[in-house]
Amino acid sequence: MVSVTSGTSRFYQPDSAITSSIVVTHGEQIDNNGHFRRTPRKKGLTFAKVLFPIGALLFVSFWAWALFFASKTSVNKIEDRAWAARAEIICSPVKEELRGFEMQADPSLDVRADLVVQSTDTLGRMLDDLVAVTPTDAKGQAIVPAWIADWRQLLDDRYAYSVRLRDGQNVPFTETAVNGVPITERIENFAGDNEMPSCAPPHGSVL
Repeated sequence: MVSVTSGTSRFYQPDSAITSSIVVTHGEQIDNNGHFRRTPRKKGLTFAKVLFPIGALLFVSFWAWALFFASKTSVNKIEDRAWAARAEIICSPVKEELRGFEMQADPSLDVRADLVVQSTDTLGRMLDDLVAVTPTDAKGQAIVPAWIADWRQLLDDRYAYSVRLRDGQNVPFTETAVNGVPITERIENFAGDNEMPSCAPPHGSVL
């Protein structure tokens, strides 16, 4: 037979049994009947209650400004929209020509090198047509030459890649970076900002 010892169980108790004394915590009182009565908390403004609505108001105000009042003009957008429209007309058929080179893709390194050279020559002629007319606005005259210079650098990178292919180096294409930004990204940003999507660099397997 198992004897049962009287007293309080030791589960969840570190050393000794629970005593019969009652500890009253802050904010609690005992009434005449021996019941706990919690003292009501004082109502009033706290730092958090004041800060939250202010933060919410600032958040809503910022997005309202960003969506409806902030300038939507892109930093690269030039004022001579006729020049940009003409550029898109020049670049659009070249984009189709580059797709034709893509259709001729071949695992042979020599064939790939030939296709890179041919497609790069095509892009070079496109740039010559673009620079035949200068933008009429001051901003365009200042930044279009820099964009064309980036394009020229990209063409040099492509020609250098064709040489590596002919040397039997089956390596990925690498491009110049300006201040840590890939040159194709710089070219593409300008083309996008000026609504000239066809003038962005190609991204196909033949480059």
